[in-house]
Amino acid sequence: MNDAYALLDRPVWSALRGRQASLALGDDRAVRLDPDYGLFAAAVDASPGSLAALAALMPATGALALVEAEPPPTPPGLAAEHRAIWQMVAEALTPAAPPDFAITPLTPADAPRMLALATLTEPGPFFARTPELGEFLGVKVDGRLVAMAGERMKPAGFTEVSGVCTHPDHRGRGYAGGLMRLVAARILARGETPFLHSYASNAGAIALYESLGFRLRRPVTMVVLTRAAPSRR
Repeated sequence: MNDAYALLDRPVWSALRGRQASLALGDDRAVRLDPDYGLFAAAVDASPGSLAALAALMPATGALALVEAEPPPTPPGLAAEHRAIWQMVAEALTPAAPPDFAITPLTPADAPRMLALATLTEPGPFFARTPELGEFLGVKVDGRLVAMAGERMKPAGFTEVSGVCTHPDHRGRGYAGGLMRLVAARILARGETPFLHSYASNAGAIALYESLGFRLRRPVTMVVLTRAAPSRR
């Protein structure tokens, strides 16, 4: 893989200082995604000033999440939880027959149902306006949204496949794979490379992604930052 993939070492910074800068809060030291869209953030480097600027973006309650190949030190006053992640890319998709179920483009009218499905299944951080980050596709059964997949971070030349989830009552029918394949195919058709993130421990999900044509690019770390509990004396 060529040097263009280096943008994915810091996908949040690359996206929020690039194509998705209009959705960012902060400055040239640190940025975060507008909280209506998500909790991702990044600092330009690990200098004390940049880490202080990152800490200043922390909400009074809640968290920020970094996705980094080389995680920075924890900013003063914050606590950090590190989670091992596989970052995967697909330069081409494996051949497959068309899905035997209908796939529907999702619209702003579907947003409440998308948030409800994501809240139930927990595919990753998903907020009220996350569906506005890119195209989302879904599967509906009797008018009910039961599966979806869409787009999230967009560094130059790349688009992340994200928000992949299926209602527990409708799993095992190939919905996730079919949706992901179409989302990724549309990204490739735009001349971009699809990528995604998976918990390193989620062997089932990784096997699905590999069956579609995604391959491990490198391990990265998701760092979830929260306010440190006050010390007791």
